Amino acid sequence: MSSLLSRSFLFVPANRPERFDKAVASGAHQVILDLEDAVAPADKAAARRSVMEWSGRADAIVRVNGADSTFFAADMEMIRSAGVTRLMLPKSEPAALNRLVGSLDGPCRIIALIETVKGYAELRSIGKSGLVAQLAFGNLDFGIDSGVTETAQELDPVRLQIVLESRLAGLAPPIDGVTTSWADPVAFGAAVGRARALGFGAKLCIHPAQVKLVNEAFLPTTDELDWARRVMAAAEGGGGAAVALDGKMIDAPVIRRAEQILGSIGAT
Repeated sequence: MSSLLSRSFLFVPANRPERFDKAVASGAHQVILDLEDAVAPADKAAARRSVMEWSGRADAIVRVNGADSTFFAADMEMIRSAGVTRLMLPKSEPAALNRLVGSLDGPCRIIALIETVKGYAELRSIGKSGLVAQLAFGNLDFGIDSGVTETAQELDPVRLQIVLESRLAGLAPPIDGVTTSWADPVAFGAAVGRARALGFGAKLCIHPAQVKLVNEAFLPTTDELDWARRVMAAAEGGGGAAVALDGKMIDAPVIRRAEQILGSIGAT
């Protein structure tokens, strides 16, 4: 994970234009203008107009409605007219992705939101399709579709598979799903830490209060940075020979891990 990669993705209802600039100012690395779940059917048209009229739309991601929904065609007409080039597709499955791409008139960075059991079963074909830049986990909808109630770590096997398939396809580290509570920073921090440990590189946020915690949690700790620097110094001092640090052998995987940690903050 590079420090240049986005770690926090903040949803904003697309029918609340007064919040758009506030979301940008929150410190979120990416702002997602949401046309889907956050917007009632009666407000969809107004939400599209708000996206179209916002001067910052070129730097935002737009989550459109599902490819099988009655709102999708109008969403894509707005996307083309507004020149939006960064999209999030809910309930991503191969057919939905193909319909999305077929509705575009130019290159677009697509985040595929995995929210269904069918999408999970097709992870490999989605990841290797050449159509998506990144995967994200829609844990709430996935729990409903799968019948699994997530009270703790019940969906972590799904998370791990999304991480592995992202790696196999050469995609950026995936984005973990939302945590609905922001009033308990300890519980939220634990959820973010677990996502990072599983190999995620970012997290979806639903409230500005979550942004700072996410941005900090996906960075290496002071102890990790100290360890990585000592590993690199020991390896350099060994001149290519096997060396030990803290009673442990330093080999190629250890050096690679240290390089990744230092690379995540742009260190050399």
